[in-house]
Amino acid sequence: MTTELEKLDEVMEKIAVVAKNFGLDFFPTRFEICPADIIYTFGAYGMPTRFSHWSFGKAFYRMKMQYDYNLSRIYELVINSNPCYAFLLEGNSLIQNKLVIAHVFAHCDFFKNNAVFRNTSRFMLDTMANSAQRIREMEFEHGRATVEKIIDAAISIQEHVDPRAQIAAPKQDKKAKRTQHEHTTPYDDLFDLDNLNREEEVKQPEKPQPERDLLKYLINHGRVLEDWQKEIISIIREEMLYFYPQMETKIMNEGWASYWHARIMREIDLTPDEAMEFAIMHSNVIQPSRLTLNPYYLGYKIWEHIEKRWDEPKKEDREILGLKGGEGKQKMFEVREMESDVSFIRNYLSDDLIDELDLYVYQKVGNTWQIVDKNCERIRNNLVSSLTNCGYPYIVVEDGDYNKNGEMFLRHCHEGLDLDVQYLERTLPSVYILWGRTVHLATIMDGKPVQYTYNGEKVSKTLKA
Repeated sequence: MTTELEKLDEVMEKIAVVAKNFGLDFFPTRFEICPADIIYTFGAYGMPTRFSHWSFGKAFYRMKMQYDYNLSRIYELVINSNPCYAFLLEGNSLIQNKLVIAHVFAHCDFFKNNAVFRNTSRFMLDTMANSAQRIREMEFEHGRATVEKIIDAAISIQEHVDPRAQIAAPKQDKKAKRTQHEHTTPYDDLFDLDNLNREEEVKQPEKPQPERDLLKYLINHGRVLEDWQKEIISIIREEMLYFYPQMETKIMNEGWASYWHARIMREIDLTPDEAMEFAIMHSNVIQPSRLTLNPYYLGYKIWEHIEKRWDEPKKEDREILGLKGGEGKQKMFEVREMESDVSFIRNYLSDDLIDELDLYVYQKVGNTWQIVDKNCERIRNNLVSSLTNCGYPYIVVEDGDYNKNGEMFLRHCHEGLDLDVQYLERTLPSVYILWGRTVHLATIMDGKPVQYTYNGEKVSKTLKA
C-alpha cells in the first residue's frame, strides 16, 4: 500500500515538472514536514537557526495562540537559500500540501530571479547558526543580561539600514581611469605622482554626507562600544539586510506564488473532493479584507491584470504603448525580474483595477470610520507612500560630533507623515545606549520643525525656528 509520504513524493515531482513547463526557474528545494510547535517557532524567529531573544518568544506565543483558537494558520514556511528549504505543517491534507508545494516553487522562483534578491546571501542558514553560537559564547563570557541589553537596543533600530549599500559601485583605481587613447610611457608613475601632489594641494575637506545606515554608522564610529558589542550590531544588521528584500516585495511575491499555485493546480488531476477543497483554500488565501489590504489578494489581482492587459490590449494600449497582444506571460516574467512593490504598484495598479477592486482611503471621523477619498491617483500615491522604505521612517545621521561634544544628530526626512511620538521616546534611549552620548533628532510635527533630545535621563522637545 502506498503511504501518504510516498504519494506526496510522487506529487512533488509532478508539480515540479508542471512548474518548470510554465517557465518557473527555481533552486533545488528540500521539503520537511514539521509539527505546529516547530513551524510556529520558525515563523516567530524568521529562520530555523536564529539566536534566541525574548521578542521571538513573544511572537511565538501570539502566533501559536491564534493557531490553537483556529484564528489563523501557517501552512508552510519557505527559506530564501540555495537550496531552498520549505517546512510543511504536519496534519495538512494531501491536497493542502499539493497547493503549498506549488506555492513554494513559485516563491523559490521569485527568490532566485527577482533583482531585489540578487545580492542577498544564499547561505544565511549557516551564517545565522554561526551567529547564534557566537552570541551564546558572548552570553557565557559577559552575562546574558549584558548581552541582551545590546541586542534589545540594536533590534529597536534594526530597520534603519541601507539595503543598497552592499551593491555600491567599487571605487575605480586612478590608473584604471586612463582612457584607452592616452599614451603610456615608462615615466607615467612619476607624472601620476606629480598630479597626485597637485590634487592634494587644491583638495578641500569633504563635507560628511548624511548616513542612512544607522547600524553601520554605530559599528564604524561608535566610541563606547567594545568589539563584541559591535559584533552583535553587525550580526543584527546582516540579518536585517537578508530580510529587507522580502519586506520590499511582499505584495509581488505573495501574489506571484498565489497566481502560480492556481495555474499549476489546474494542470493536475484532482478528484471532485480535492477540487472542492482546493477551491476553498485558494479563496481563503486571496480573500479581500474590508479593513486591511491582503497582499496575496492585491498581488494576485495585479498579476492577473498584467497578463490580461498584455494578452488582450485595449485600443489605447495598442496605440500608446505599442502592445501587440499575446505577450502576457512574457511581460509577467519581465516584471517579476525587475520590480519591487513600490514600482509594481506605481506602474501596474491601473485606474481600472482600482475601480474593480473597490479600493479607497478611509479614516476615523468622530466616532465612525468613513471613506474620505476614491481618487485613483491619490489611492495609488497613498499605497506607494505606505510601502516606501518598507513603511519605516527615513532617518539619517547628519553629525556624530554635534555641539563639538561627540553627540549624535539625527534628521527625519519628513515625507508628509509625522513620527509616532511614543515610539520615538522609547527608541531614542536605545540609540543613546549604543552611542553613549546625548542623541538629538530633528523632525516636523504638525507642520512645525521640532527637535527631540535624550541626554540619558529624559526625552525633551524643543521647537525650532
